[in-house]
Amino acid sequence: MARIRKLEARIGIGFPRHWSRNTLAAALAAALALTTGTAIARDDSDDDDDDRRRPAGFCTETAHHLFGACSTEVNDDFFKAKAICTNVSDEEERETCFAEAKTAVGEGKQQCAERRKARIDLCGALGEGRYDPSFEAADFDTDFANLTNPNRYFPLKPGNKWKYQGGGETIKIEVLNKTKLIDGVTCIVVNDLVEKDGQPVENTDDWFGQRKDGTVDYCGESVKDFETFAGDNPMEAELVSIDGSFKAGRDGDKPGTQFLGNPTVGAVYRQEFSAQNAEDAARILSTTYGYGRNADLDTGVPQALALALCRANDCVVISEFSPIEPTATQRKYYAAGIGLFLDVKPSGEKIQLVECNFDSRCAALPAP
Repeated sequence: MARIRKLEARIGIGFPRHWSRNTLAAALAAALALTTGTAIARDDSDDDDDDRRRPAGFCTETAHHLFGACSTEVNDDFFKAKAICTNVSDEEERETCFAEAKTAVGEGKQQCAERRKARIDLCGALGEGRYDPSFEAADFDTDFANLTNPNRYFPLKPGNKWKYQGGGETIKIEVLNKTKLIDGVTCIVVNDLVEKDGQPVENTDDWFGQRKDGTVDYCGESVKDFETFAGDNPMEAELVSIDGSFKAGRDGDKPGTQFLGNPTVGAVYRQEFSAQNAEDAARILSTTYGYGRNADLDTGVPQALALALCRANDCVVISEFSPIEPTATQRKYYAAGIGLFLDVKPSGEKIQLVECNFDSRCAALPAP
């Protein structure tokens, strides 16, 4: 009852206190259906039977529920903004603050709708089944120095290093000689450091599991975002966010597929799943990429870089996207034995590999 009352207060619905638990729960379900635009049939004989409350499939149902969560979050942000505006002394600034808050809530609701559409579109590719991937320790290696079936396109040998440049940033990635046991699976720790103008922008530890069939699982990440502010003395980056962090088995988070052991063109899969937080997905565009074979895939690709790494026409190209940011797609290019060597965004901005330390080709990479 207390949980229902808290939810009732959060979404701004008032119910008479004398209503019974069943009556209150039924009314709340109806109110949520109106909030999410989803009609949910209810069978009080078994409250935990999800199969009896299924509107169009589990994947689409998930999309509708997350739309409700997004809408509630937008409303929360709006009232918080109004509280901030209320304490602005200058009348003109205060009115501007309220106007901006009103604009923001409208944009937020539109974004929630766009996210729901993107999630439902993804369901069309993935199917309507529950997302509940198998994550059993017996399927994974524990010794990353002696892997059963190393992934050629995502090499996870301890000591491997990559350096990328682009967009005014420098990115350094290193496979650490360190593992983390996550939900019984041994995952290796990979540090990802992003710097701009000599200051850290992001410092992340990614956790990857290596399946014995060659597939690499994404087990989670610990994200730290930094920012510098004009006027600070000394000018030092401050931790401002850990958004995007997730861990398989924690708070409903689930692992995803980082790189398939046997990639096939057209395959679509989730790379991670942390509801309303981290929902990246991928689609394989090519497993036989070589420069000059596909004009669309050549767009934005430095010819010298592709010729150096894809001479055998065996590079893999993947489109990565997220329903949380429906327009933020990117193409990533992977070379056998090297891994990721190029990231191209729709704007034309690119991040390319400039250094690595574990392959003879690393010494001859062209400059950006």
